[in-house]
Amino acid sequence: MVRAVICDDEKAALNIIKHFLKMDNLPIEIVGTAENGTDALKLIQKQKPDLVFMDIHMPFLNGFEVIEKLQDSKTKVIIITAYDSFDYARQALRLGACDILAKPIELSQLRQAINRAIQWNFTNNEVTDTILEYIYNHYNEQIKLEDLAKLTFCTESHISREFKKHTGQTIISYIHKVRIEKSVSLMEDKKLSIQDAADAVGYQNLNHFYRYFKQYMGETPAAYMKNKNK
Repeated sequence: MVRAVICDDEKAALNIIKHFLKMDNLPIEIVGTAENGTDALKLIQKQKPDLVFMDIHMPFLNGFEVIEKLQDSKTKVIIITAYDSFDYARQALRLGACDILAKPIELSQLRQAINRAIQWNFTNNEVTDTILEYIYNHYNEQIKLEDLAKLTFCTESHISREFKKHTGQTIISYIHKVRIEKSVSLMEDKKLSIQDAADAVGYQNLNHFYRYFKQYMGETPAAYMKNKNK
């Protein structure tokens, strides 16, 4: 699991990044947020996150000043700015930032920046990270252990052990978890019907979708959406 921090003095920007990360269901845990440079520096030094989303213009210390004070850190930094400036981009890269995103942030740009920064290195285990990447790109397809074994040049038993060791879940359970989380995003954000959401994430049998949804969410899809819409 990648541990991340968001530093931005605009709550709207903080919330949109959180929202996009939730929509994409990547194994990223937000361990803290900060709305000024001083708090950002303290938070990063305390939490030692793997990834930081850093706004440039913040009170007390700007994003560049925070990065300068983190020169010995292994934390990956993605700069966020409302200003489309070559000078900003050059300074960000000079200070070691992995990427720079212009506001308003788009999901596709955020996803690409994360992939470039982390390079799917979520668990520091090559086999597990390769499988995670495949699951997130093919969750709505039929995924077989034998195909994952061929992908990683390992036996099925080996990839099963490694995946469970580094994620705490079986491969099959993780696939269903991703599918259900994706279906929730589709129903909440895209306003898809239960049937359409089930189809979109790879469940051809609606009864299977209901069973796994209740297993992971604690209630049926209909009950979940009814409670969300109260």
